[in-house]
Amino acid sequence: MPLLSTDILSMEIIAVGIITILAVISPGPDFAMVTRLAISRGRQAGVMCAIGIGSGVSVHLAYTVIGLGVLFASNVWILTSLRYLGAAYLIWLGISALWPDIRRLFIWKKPQKTNDVSANIIAASPSLGPMQPKPDQKRNGSAFWAGFACNALNPKTMLFIVSLFSQVISPNTPIIQEFGYGIYIATCHMIWFALVAVALTLPAVQARIAAVKEWIERAAGLCLAGLGIKLLAS
Repeated sequence: MPLLSTDILSMEIIAVGIITILAVISPGPDFAMVTRLAISRGRQAGVMCAIGIGSGVSVHLAYTVIGLGVLFASNVWILTSLRYLGAAYLIWLGISALWPDIRRLFIWKKPQKTNDVSANIIAASPSLGPMQPKPDQKRNGSAFWAGFACNALNPKTMLFIVSLFSQVISPNTPIIQEFGYGIYIATCHMIWFALVAVALTLPAVQARIAAVKEWIERAAGLCLAGLGIKLLAS
């Protein structure tokens, strides 16, 4: 390979590396999603969400690498449909995070009778092991799919991937190297957001945010809903 081509290839690798890192660490719906799940459900749910985010990016990478990215990005109806779906999903996530407060404000709840409370205490008794709630693996599965959908339905992620592959990565770049870029981009998403989940669930951090935990969840919910409304209005 000529020296000039080697230099261009090296610059391409550096550009992809830096642009990807800057895009990944910039605040957005992914960060709000991981923050909310890590704080409300714990570290495992946050890490599963991070894996889902990286997997969602892989959807955009897959069709872009095989040459369909520019075609999708140039079709207004595809972008519009993806924008509406992504916005509706983000708004739904935001409302879900705020739902306990919404219920508290607008839904009047009858006080439970003493007998009902006693029954609940008996049902939660350690002597009745099978009736105790077990660690819910489905919740971790839902955390994965929440992260997956957050990126798979995000038109901005689609445009970022398409722009990167059409403007930064040369058409002459070998397909194997393009797949390598894709693996790198997806892995960066997984690692960064997994680190965010781990950092937020460290005992020292948990102790500091314990008093404002509910407010952080509310802020994340407002952020998700706000991003959805902004996406819908854009």
